[in-house]
Amino acid sequence: MHLEAMSIFCDVIRHQSFSKGAISSAVTQSAASQAVRQIEKQMGAMLIDRSKRPWRLTVEGKVFFTGCQEIIERYRELQDAIRQHQQPLGYTVRLASIYSSIRRNELSDYVEQLQASVPGGDVEIAYMHPDQVYNQILNDHCDLGLISFANPGRELAAIPWKNQAMVVACLPSHRFASPRAATGLQPSDLSGESFVNFDRGLPVRKEIDRFLRRHVVDVKVIAEFDSIENIKQAIEDGAGIAILPEPTLHREIKGKTLTAIPLHPKLGTLPLVRPISILHRRGRRLNPAATAFINLLVPGFEFHPSTPTRSRQSQRIGAIS
Repeated sequence: MHLEAMSIFCDVIRHQSFSKGAISSAVTQSAASQAVRQIEKQMGAMLIDRSKRPWRLTVEGKVFFTGCQEIIERYRELQDAIRQHQQPLGYTVRLASIYSSIRRNELSDYVEQLQASVPGGDVEIAYMHPDQVYNQILNDHCDLGLISFANPGRELAAIPWKNQAMVVACLPSHRFASPRAATGLQPSDLSGESFVNFDRGLPVRKEIDRFLRRHVVDVKVIAEFDSIENIKQAIEDGAGIAILPEPTLHREIKGKTLTAIPLHPKLGTLPLVRPISILHRRGRRLNPAATAFINLLVPGFEFHPSTPTRSRQSQRIGAIS
């Protein structure tokens, strides 16, 4: 039995879909189906009960899925061990991040610290949509992810990293940028304002909407975007104001193209923040550079990877079935 076929089987089960599993494994749906059937033939047992909709893992399938995960993890460990002997400690952290979660110059500081503590260590970062970050970690295409308003679930774990204050972004010519208003705004001050918001469905949009409802504030949503850069451009074009994470406005504030105004909630209510978390797949052993990188991002956290117990794996499989 080929390791590739076992990997395809695991992708199909993780995604609960032959088509999505095939895409994750970079094969056709037909090839994924054939790989699973070949495994069933070799094992002499039905691993997936296709008579039900949606299909479910059989008891034998659950046992095989658990074993496959352990074998694949062990194979990756052996790969890392061989590479370590070929190029001592030449580990790279594959990092997936949502747009604007961390400034590149801030990341470079962490990379320099990593390189000093782990010889040969490096970080490769790719910016993408939130859904893609989750998929990259689940499919082991990346070691770590930076995500806002994390929703980890059974397969993924999230380590709280930092809370970014949310502020009102507007043009320097807007009345909110006057010396009197610039000290801070009450949520009620936003009522009736033309507003540029995030796309519906994004976690940050839901949090902003909840904040406005909690303070009984109605705004006029003029435009919706899925990225902070597009929102900032719309504000600069005169579309209105927006609520954005303060760190994402440093360039515009320095260039005096936008202004950031603190937002003070009602007494007794929590401030509006964007929580950023470090995402990783549960039970996956991280290479030394990835472990060191987590400990650099969260001083004192002391991340120690461990192998999940069989009972935890069974819980995850039960959720899939």
